[in-house]
Amino acid sequence: MSEEAQKNIGTWYIDPDAEDRMADGHAPIWRHLFDLILERDLSDKSVLDFGCNQGGLLRHLYAIRPFRKGLGIDIAETSIAKAETLRGNLPIQHQVGGRLEGWSDEFDLALSHEVIYLVPDIDAHAANIRQALKPGGVYYAVTGCHTDNPLWPKWRELVANRTNTVVQDRSITDYGRAFEKAGFDVSARKLEYDGFIPFVADGWTPDFADALNYYTQTKIVFRLVKR
Repeated sequence: MSEEAQKNIGTWYIDPDAEDRMADGHAPIWRHLFDLILERDLSDKSVLDFGCNQGGLLRHLYAIRPFRKGLGIDIAETSIAKAETLRGNLPIQHQVGGRLEGWSDEFDLALSHEVIYLVPDIDAHAANIRQALKPGGVYYAVTGCHTDNPLWPKWRELVANRTNTVVQDRSITDYGRAFEKAGFDVSARKLEYDGFIPFVADGWTPDFADALNYYTQTKIVFRLVKR
């Protein structure tokens, strides 16, 4: 399946209220991710957020580590429109789509959070991100949605029932091989989130023990350096 088969949608969640709440839920994870990023000074850097939804990650990053300019891209048209209204005067652009067009050797840093498991063609995605990065540019791709996740069979059903997207079945090794083949030096670590995790009775992990394991053991951060 080609990446062009990833059609634009309105929102990721079927429930628009859930879409609006997503950034608040992800914000502590984003801040933890920023602490893991080895590139500390971003003041003269250009940053890409692939799968940006309503643009919260880039706004949070700018507040903590200001960057020169940013681009957020997502297939969710309504969410991108919301991102534009929320960006204010920040040096951030937003674009609708599942593929970067017209951006070559442009970005120093790329980020994605729980997006790569939705990309139909991971090889095309890896090549596309590599093309958009400057030589030596780095892509941090975060996901716990992989077949090594013991919750994955349940989550496939939840994603189908709650969202407008289609998941892909890939292992951690599948991702590593795809990015290595595309021309990245591949390394990874567990997210090992060290904050308190709230109990959510009807969330993605209604078994609270599963939630604790997921954020400390299952979520993976890939660090991908363009060769």
